[in-house]
Parts: sequence; C-alpha cells; structure tokens
Amino acid sequence: MPHLPENTRSVYSLPKIEINQAVIGSCTNGRIEDLRQAASVLKNRKVYPGVRLYVLPGTPSILLQAEKEGLVQIFLECGAVLCPASCGPCLGGHLGVLAEGERCISTTNRNFVGRMGHPKSEVYLANPYIAASSALAGYITTPNRL
Repeated sequence: MPHLPENTRSVYSLPKIEINQAVIGSCTNGRIEDLRQAASVLKNRKVYPGVRLYVLPGTPSILLQAEKEGLVQIFLECGAVLCPASCGPCLGGHLGVLAEGERCISTTNRNFVGRMGHPKSEVYLANPYIAASSALAGYITTPNRL
C-alpha cells in the first residue's frame, strides 16, 4: 500500500482499487522467474482498456532469455509495452511516469511519495502474479479472481 514498502495488507482484504498502470520488472524484480510468472497470467488475454502495462527485464541477457522462451511474444500480444532493461518508471525517469491522481501496481521495490511521478499518485507493490492480473482486470486483483 502507498507510501511505504512495509505498509502491507493481504490483497484479499482490499476494496476494489482501480489502476491506470502496471509495471512488471525493472533492475529489481525483473528476473526471468518474474517474467515467467507474469506471462503465465497474461497468455492469451488482453490488458484492460485504458491501463498501461510496462514490462522491464532486469538485464539484456534476461530479455534474450525471455525472447527464447516466447515470453516477449506473450507480452506484446496482450498489449504490454516492452521496455529496455533499466530502472524505468520505478525512479520516475522515463516511460510510465504517473500523473496526479493515477494509481500503479508495480513489482518494483519502492513506493515512496512521488517515486514514480506526481506526489499525488499512488504506487502499490505486488508480486508478478498480482500485477499481471490487475493489468487485465483494471483493478488490483488475483489470478484466481479473473
């Protein structure tokens, strides 16, 4: 929950929290295992209209492995934007910078005020299964609730 990583709750205890964006990966939590988990949820599905999904492999070698395994195709076919291996939106540097009032679910490691953009945006931290499911539903949810 915003605005500290230790502000945690069970996803099952949350009200319906609509999102504008989902981020999977970055220099932290962009492992091949993370991408595999996300792809298992996203395969043969489409990102919810109006939700932006960014996928950032942690390194170029992870990107190459994801390509070999067919994960890149899954991401592109579901409507995700495949980004270069980098910190990306986690630091509010490029791609995915949040506007005022926007909400993001992210597998990155920080969600401080203004971390991904506007100080009045919100970042919710989650694992790849939850982030991918939420990108499909348009609100924070789990694979078993899709």
